[in-house]
Amino acid sequence: QTRAVLLTAHGTADHVKRDLRAQGHQVHDATCPLVKRAHLALDKLVSEGRHPVVIGQRDHVEVRGLVGDLSEYSIVLREEDLDQLAGKPRLGVVAQTTQPLARVEELVEAMRTRFPEADVRFIDTVCQPTKDRQEALPRLAAECDVIVVVGGPESNNSKKLTELARSLGRTAYQVASAAELRPEWFAGAQVVGVTAGTSTPEAIIAAVRAWL
Repeated sequence: QTRAVLLTAHGTADHVKRDLRAQGHQVHDATCPLVKRAHLALDKLVSEGRHPVVIGQRDHVEVRGLVGDLSEYSIVLREEDLDQLAGKPRLGVVAQTTQPLARVEELVEAMRTRFPEADVRFIDTVCQPTKDRQEALPRLAAECDVIVVVGGPESNNSKKLTELARSLGRTAYQVASAAELRPEWFAGAQVVGVTAGTSTPEAIIAAVRAWL
């Protein structure tokens, strides 16, 4: 049996840590400080007697960690998900740290519009590196023919960057490493832009730039 257990940057519920320690494991918690901040924000909202709402992907490990200690909560990602909030007088809202901020703000506004009688408190938990990349991408797209997003296939913020680049009218490819790059992607391209997910190691980004 493995004695040492490493918890990933995505975070986990407190009861999971307690269970692991009770089983005799040595727990090493590598949760990102910005994810820890989201946990603290949600705890604060619950302590105020608010119904906890997480804007994010239901099956994402970070979201599962955020709600893992709660007996009652709602997870929303699109406006049709707001039905479950009807009749709840006090709402406390946080977001998965890698969600696009514009979409998060749209959903919070939709909550306030749809339930004007509800007291809605939103704490912005989208991490700053995610915001910086999303805000910089339109400027990058304006200068480039093709955009390469460096990030693993399971990286939510990398996928969102790829989707944003394509929505801006640019050809975009998401790769986990330089080994996935293909010369034919860049035929006729004059300028290639590179961006990356927030957790992509610098060495992998450097290898992609070196290949290009």
